[in-house]
Amino acid sequence: MCGRYVVSKSTADLMAAFDVRESYVEELKPSYNVAPTDPVPLVLDRSSHECEPATRKLVTARWGLVPSWAKDPKGGARLINARMETVTEKPSFRKAASARRGLLVGDGYYEWEKIAGGGKIPTYLHGADGQILAFAALFENWPDPALPDGHPDKWLRTATIITTAASDALGHIHDRTPLIVPPDMYTDWLDPDTTSEADVRALLDSMPEPHLVPRVVSDRVNSVRNNGPELVEPVSVTEE
Repeated sequence: MCGRYVVSKSTADLMAAFDVRESYVEELKPSYNVAPTDPVPLVLDRSSHECEPATRKLVTARWGLVPSWAKDPKGGARLINARMETVTEKPSFRKAASARRGLLVGDGYYEWEKIAGGGKIPTYLHGADGQILAFAALFENWPDPALPDGHPDKWLRTATIITTAASDALGHIHDRTPLIVPPDMYTDWLDPDTTSEADVRALLDSMPEPHLVPRVVSDRVNSVRNNGPELVEPVSVTEE
């Protein structure tokens, strides 16, 4: 599961890291405690006009998928994650899996390891060399039925992070982990022409196991009201 994560990089950093050609994102403010329903940066490949080739774009989405057929957006907060094993089958995700794949980007994410006695240890998981992580994501565009066509807020873009079984190295922290797309697979994952279930499943199954570094952090991350670089600083278990 991924329920909180970190995005500290600037818009320019993300454009360079993902070879973005068009950005629709104003300068990003670092967030060290991104929570469900927050706006998040999303990378996707899309054509601006029919008959034009797809280009790499940076946009924003609200974290928590709202299917296009939903009556209202309230259920989005429950769909922050989608299981890789069933993502091409579940009604909430299968259309997005075939037609609307993206990358939600972050420095790392938080998980809470259960310990004896019922407590939990907050842990920050990140790349070994500090590289930007690309979480495999799906996105949807939900039309607000209360607003007329052409209204600037008519369409709500939302996204979910795909999760997979955690490796043995990280499984003691949590049994699920975000599916992370390596740089050499960005183009394949984002390709809007890949639409068949078989091809999407082949993409999912070909993702390599992520190599992440766990770091015990302060329980200040437990509250979404706290947000600052101190949240990712290491602490010892005895300090908690």
